[in-house]
Amino acid sequence: MMKYPYICYQYLIAWPLFTLITLFTAIMTIIWMAWPNSCFIHAIQAFWSRSFFYLMFLPVEVTGMENIKKGQSYVFVSNHQSFCDVFLIYGWLPVIFKFLMKQELRKIPFVGTACEVCGHVYIDRRNLRAAVKSLRKVEQTLKDGVCTVIFPEGTRSVTGEVQPFKRGAFQVALHLHLPVIPLSLTGCSDCMPKGAKSISRHKVRMHIGKPMDLSVYEDEQEAINAVRQAVVEGLTA
Repeated sequence: MMKYPYICYQYLIAWPLFTLITLFTAIMTIIWMAWPNSCFIHAIQAFWSRSFFYLMFLPVEVTGMENIKKGQSYVFVSNHQSFCDVFLIYGWLPVIFKFLMKQELRKIPFVGTACEVCGHVYIDRRNLRAAVKSLRKVEQTLKDGVCTVIFPEGTRSVTGEVQPFKRGAFQVALHLHLPVIPLSLTGCSDCMPKGAKSISRHKVRMHIGKPMDLSVYEDEQEAINAVRQAVVEGLTA
């Protein structure tokens, strides 16, 4: 019986409040466009993400924080279960980072512009030349501890199982010789699986794995497989 009051709460209270917080965050990000790596604006964006879980009463657990060295740039590679993944990473990953985002998200009012001015990079997966150009743009930002986050599955998993990783997502790490940190997200697909119209209460968890040096592997595909395996193992770590 508690399911229906919770759904009513989402649409009458939680979503309207979160929309206002989103609008405020987008406006502040645009105002601070000259300082896209500001700790101040990053804190506001982290609060925006965390407010989603607070408003929806979703418990969050994060492990592996000790695997991140302050001042080091990384390529974070995550599985992709739900749109909740973005909020979880943005709210609790303790670094300034840039997402590689699909081109369609640019059309979201205010949010699309805010993401662009703070340095997130849109990638057109249907245009190889444009996609390569986007990867080069990401590479230019990865210095002084600024990182990037990539979903190499390319889209959300319908089943919750980790899908094969696409090669293109690893070009940044391989080209710049940056360490890769696997992120393993669980519970997000239970909160809101692909196609769902409302949130279901469930604990979400992010495990931050140990940095991986891709140069120790014999070829690119072996490195990609090793990172995917680390993400999978982190789901039960």
